[in-house]
Amino acid sequence: MVKEFSYRGIPQAELDSLSLEKLFLLFNSRQRRSLTRGINDGKRKLIEEIKSAKAGKVKNPIKTHLRDLIVLPYMVGVTVNVFSGKEFYPVTMTSEMIGHYLGEYVITNKRVSHGAPGVGASRSSLYVPLK
Repeated sequence: MVKEFSYRGIPQAELDSLSLEKLFLLFNSRQRRSLTRGINDGKRKLIEEIKSAKAGKVKNPIKTHLRDLIVLPYMVGVTVNVFSGKEFYPVTMTSEMIGHYLGEYVITNKRVSHGAPGVGASRSSLYVPLK
């Protein structure tokens, strides 16, 4: 049996029907503050794109630099390409992501793998053990 998702004890079906004011009360203070301060034009445009994508009207993938957008219940099921600083990574929004920021799901740095020492390196750093 698959466990049904609930956000703070409220199932997904009820979350979709909640008004924004009641939904804000469920979020943490940081998310509440961000949403009550208002949504700027860039976020508003992205939200409209997500709504039209959910309705099936958008053919091209949605690309965004807005990593500080909070995932709301009506966004679940839409794939958005989020910019990492170098390239866009697809993020499919699931019900477990509600209340989190889009940027949390796209890493902005890569693991550093050092190569051979360059010009000007000291003599001791030229030693590379052979295995």
